[in-house]
Amino acid sequence: MIRRDIPRWLFWLLAIGGVAVLLGAYEMLAARATRTNPLQTTIPSFEMLVKGLNKIFQPQGEPENPKSPMFWVDMRATLSRLIIGMGIGVAASVVVGVLMGAYRWIEAPLFLSFKFLSKIPQIAMLSIYFNIFETGEVLFTSLVALGIFFSMTQSIYLAVRQDVSDEAINKAYTLGASEFEILYEVIWKQILPKIIDNIRLQTGPAIIFLLAAEMAVANAGLGYQIRMQSRILNMSIVFVYLAILAFIGLIVEWGLDTLRQKLCPWCVD
Repeated sequence: MIRRDIPRWLFWLLAIGGVAVLLGAYEMLAARATRTNPLQTTIPSFEMLVKGLNKIFQPQGEPENPKSPMFWVDMRATLSRLIIGMGIGVAASVVVGVLMGAYRWIEAPLFLSFKFLSKIPQIAMLSIYFNIFETGEVLFTSLVALGIFFSMTQSIYLAVRQDVSDEAINKAYTLGASEFEILYEVIWKQILPKIIDNIRLQTGPAIIFLLAAEMAVANAGLGYQIRMQSRILNMSIVFVYLAILAFIGLIVEWGLDTLRQKLCPWCVD
């Protein structure tokens, strides 16, 4: 039957089995490629991946002048750009989106522009951002912030317009609430779950924008390192970095889900 439940132990057994099948198929593919060309590095085996993992944690530079391992340098660069850019983009989206949804005189001059700009794939705007911000940390943070700003603002604006009823606002006015109290107690609390969900949905595109910029002009970061290692076909490091990106996504998703449950217990699924 459709959506018929299965025992929890069976669900997790099948889930682990699916992962095991995927890993086994990959190892078979890597072994086949190695038999064809023992020197190949394009499809690294698990042994090669372990070597790549060890390599990214090895100190760099000369013994008399050691430098931080590759992993920490790249993670520090990418995460700082992502966090700052996301913070700016989310804050601006919330302010503009709520005001557009709450006040028609703010919505009117911005509605058509944001509707149009939110439909432009931000990855196609890279060349424009490069010309405006040139290079440097401002480029990366601005790219992330602007990359999510228009679409997230549009989503928050629609949440205010569609999810907050006129009846709830009118009742708050009747009870003597001020405009600030309505913005916070009625509108903000009603759309907060949507905002958190939007942050989760925008994290993936933000990482894509950032990696694209790092691959093009950065001298440190996950995107930069993936590009450099791909050039010399050192795919054991590339694959490890791809796995790290997946783990970052899982951690962010788990963290936002937990935050949503803590801040919005009234709408837990």
